[in-house]
Amino acid sequence: MMDLLDGLGGYVLPFLVILTVLVFVHEFGHYAVARWNKVRVEVFSIGFGPELFGFTDRAGTRWKFSMIPLGGYVRMFGDRNVASLPDGTERDYTEAERAVAFAHKRLGQRTAVVAAGPIANFIFAAVLFAALYVFVGQPFTSPEVGEVQPGSAAADAGLQAGDVIAEINGSRIDRFEDIRQVVQLGLGEPLSIVVLRDGSQLTLSAVPDVIERQDSLGNSYKIGMLGVQSIGLGYEKRDPASALWYGTEAVWTQVTVAFKAIGQMIGGARDASEIGGPLRIAWLSGEMAQGGFIVALNFMAILSVHLGLINLFPVPLLDGGHLLFYAAEALRGKPLGERAQEYGFRIGLALVLLLFVFATWNDLVQLRVVQFVQELVT
Repeated sequence: MMDLLDGLGGYVLPFLVILTVLVFVHEFGHYAVARWNKVRVEVFSIGFGPELFGFTDRAGTRWKFSMIPLGGYVRMFGDRNVASLPDGTERDYTEAERAVAFAHKRLGQRTAVVAAGPIANFIFAAVLFAALYVFVGQPFTSPEVGEVQPGSAAADAGLQAGDVIAEINGSRIDRFEDIRQVVQLGLGEPLSIVVLRDGSQLTLSAVPDVIERQDSLGNSYKIGMLGVQSIGLGYEKRDPASALWYGTEAVWTQVTVAFKAIGQMIGGARDASEIGGPLRIAWLSGEMAQGGFIVALNFMAILSVHLGLINLFPVPLLDGGHLLFYAAEALRGKPLGERAQEYGFRIGLALVLLLFVFATWNDLVQLRVVQFVQELVT
């Protein structure tokens, strides 16, 4: 019983808190821009399924928590369901109802409402990163090489202790963290490294080694390894303006890293088993929470970026699918037919469910639940 309570307190509760905050931010983006464009919002739900508790505000919006806490939705006037399909009763609307119905807003207004959810996640992440940089400090390590490991790719390339790495593959290096980001995600890609040594500028070539590491659960993953160590980690506090700039930069870095990782999975350089679902996110939430409040906030910011990014994928049912339909509407000069949209959302639902099942299976394997069940059976 105590182990169960520890599991709930250490993993499930942090996961639910982090997910609830991020879902609220995402849905509030939709809600705020919808209200700005005078759309009547009927339901603002955290979670799906039967309502647990809630209240109705003076504008007629039902704010509620629902039983299944894996997401949320905003249902606007005239929507048939949470996918924002029209309810098919447009011809019966009064003039006053048409004025507050989402489906009767201009294309630009509908696009803004849909895009506002992911954008809210990006803005929230940037502000969260910025707050950490103001009050705690931004992780900063000089790009000076403190030590070169013998026999490593760095040693083979001619890197020496004291070298300051200024550029890699044309990208400016300001911090040692930038080096780590490029090398670890590159998975053995050749590097052209510009270093400053004794007042001179040199260009060296290196091919990082690809090694396998294990997380605390024993799961393997691949990273690139150059073989250099920094001169020491520090934190540099930023003023609010520069913190917001660096926070926005951190969001962009997370987006580019995600796209590069997806490209590597498609190309076969990275294993698709690294795709995680709700179980792994719950485990990571617990791990980050045990690392302390600051670590958990940093994880929340990273997860917010990925939530916004996933919702922009051009898959019907997600925000990106709506935006894809609106792009088609802009090109055609009229909306796609209701049947085409209906089939699109069905396909999207199937794709989302397949991805959910695949990611959950990965979680069960990586978290060794499958192995545990097999051992029980055999």
